[in-house]
Amino acid sequence: MSASIRPISASRASRFVVLAASSLLTAALFLSVAPGTLGALTTEKTTARSNQSNGNAVIGGQPTRVTWEGRVADNEQVKALSLNLPKGSRTAGDDTVNVTVLDGLARLNVEARVVLTDERVAITFAQPVPSGMLLRIEMHDFSLPAKAGDYEMGGSYTDGAGATYDLAAPPNPIRVTGLTTVEAIINWLDRQGWVKAWNSVPFLRIFLNPQMAVAAIPTLFIGWLRSCGLVLVGFPLAIPIGLGVSFLRMAKARWIRFVSGIFVNVIRGTPLFLQIYVVFFGLPALGIRVPEYLLGILVLAVNSSAYLAEIFRAGIQSIPRGQMEAARSLGMTTPTAMFFVIIPQTVRRVIPTATSEFILLYKDTALLAAVGVMEMMMFGKSLVANTGNMTPYIIAACYYLVVTMPLARVISSFERKLAVSEGGA
Repeated sequence: MSASIRPISASRASRFVVLAASSLLTAALFLSVAPGTLGALTTEKTTARSNQSNGNAVIGGQPTRVTWEGRVADNEQVKALSLNLPKGSRTAGDDTVNVTVLDGLARLNVEARVVLTDERVAITFAQPVPSGMLLRIEMHDFSLPAKAGDYEMGGSYTDGAGATYDLAAPPNPIRVTGLTTVEAIINWLDRQGWVKAWNSVPFLRIFLNPQMAVAAIPTLFIGWLRSCGLVLVGFPLAIPIGLGVSFLRMAKARWIRFVSGIFVNVIRGTPLFLQIYVVFFGLPALGIRVPEYLLGILVLAVNSSAYLAEIFRAGIQSIPRGQMEAARSLGMTTPTAMFFVIIPQTVRRVIPTATSEFILLYKDTALLAAVGVMEMMMFGKSLVANTGNMTPYIIAACYYLVVTMPLARVISSFERKLAVSEGGA
């Protein structure tokens, strides 16, 4: 049995057309009064300027500048805009909001009424913003929530026809970090009257700024550790090299003494700064690529070994010749007598001078900043370049003194004990 199709009568067809048209009209009216998701304005980005004393992060609860940008679609206009601010934000007033309309690079003169609260910023334009324009909203002295997290700024807008739409979420939210201990200390210092009085003196503000000192201490500490690492690896490496060169300097063969003497005199007779430049720029020119920290250690070790070679040679030659003769008379070979009789006495005598060389090498690590090695001086240089304040250099000097002054006292004490043990005053 086949099914048959009944034809639709003309009256029923007309009722169907009327019903469809009514549905479309109702939907159009609903979209004109109810917020939607599509419309004439597209959110391009939302950014916040870093308010961290040393870094690029955005600290929550601290004043910063937040910028919202959106573009008006072609053949459309925007009459009003409302941005919902993250819960927990703090604003400074309507006069801290700048509204800019850009046609390419040209700034248009527009009039806008701004109402700013801690919950939202509402902007109404005297004349609708034309199509294709870039709309930029800048909120100064704006504090994002103190809690760390990612925050978005949604909202709604009204087009030229009076229809209201929801703003789409920005491509990238604003990432907020929590207030660090250093930032908390700096904020506390900012509120102290004595700090304001101290910084009112130009010299103290530029060279001994308390806020900059607090900000520089943790950053320079990282650089200080790297500087210590360079010298603590380079100096032990220089000791066996220097000891070996000192033996060559005392060799019986004249040509060995000549070659080792050239090495010592060239290294000691040229600045370490020049040697750093020759190695760091010469080796890459030859196609030799070495990690910068390893290269820095090698340069420091070779430079220090030339000085240590002369220190060891002088120490060995200061031991009375009778010590070697006595050891040989007991049946020792020359190498055995050297390592078990002469060198132990030499070490005791050269410790003060070798420690002085360690101090010099530790200070010379600052020269590596000239070739971009991130040690303490380079960290301080970066801070000074970013802030225009000299305080980080003063903090760096304190870090150097933390090592050099105690070692200098140790050297003096050791020299006095050595003099007493050898019958001196």
